[in-house]
Amino acid sequence: MLAIVAFIAGFGLFADHVGHLAVSTDLEDADGIIVLTGGQSRIDAAVGLLKAGKGKRLLISGVNPIARADDLRVATGGDATLFECCVDIDHAAMDTIGNAEESAKWVSANAYSSVILVTNNYHMPRSLLEMRRILPTARLQPYPVVNTPLEDGAWLAKPDALRVLVTEYTKYVGALMRGIIPLPRQGTHANIANAGAAAGPKP
Repeated sequence: MLAIVAFIAGFGLFADHVGHLAVSTDLEDADGIIVLTGGQSRIDAAVGLLKAGKGKRLLISGVNPIARADDLRVATGGDATLFECCVDIDHAAMDTIGNAEESAKWVSANAYSSVILVTNNYHMPRSLLEMRRILPTARLQPYPVVNTPLEDGAWLAKPDALRVLVTEYTKYVGALMRGIIPLPRQGTHANIANAGAAAGPKP
């Protein structure tokens, strides 16, 4: 019973936090921008930041293996020159942990120390948790994309939003528990750091 009460109370805090996430009005420029695929408007927002000069390069992480850079460019209305010079595509990541691992390789290879992380508001807490585990010294600025306003308990009247929040909260709790009881996974943090060092910085 105590565990159930704690889970419900934690969900209330989680939903309230997500509902109040918003883009900082004084977002600072960063070395790079990382966007995690899977949600509406994420890539559009990230490309907009790149165009605005908020980062030197953009990594789009978790792209479907059959999708090409040109497909993403056309879908977002991005400039061909911008995509050719400054956009990298990650096809390897299959989940949020994979996003963090592939992003860490990219950050290390480019010798970046600051990153703007773009994903949906409900996905941001878990994404930051996974990123900070593998990039503890990098300065991460969250850029939450909000498609459905959820502040002031609005999610209570939106079944689809409630379902997404419950699912994401359950995954977030699982990620927290994995930090306490780590499970083996192919590719360690050390391997990631070594791979990034071997790749060397990009021009």
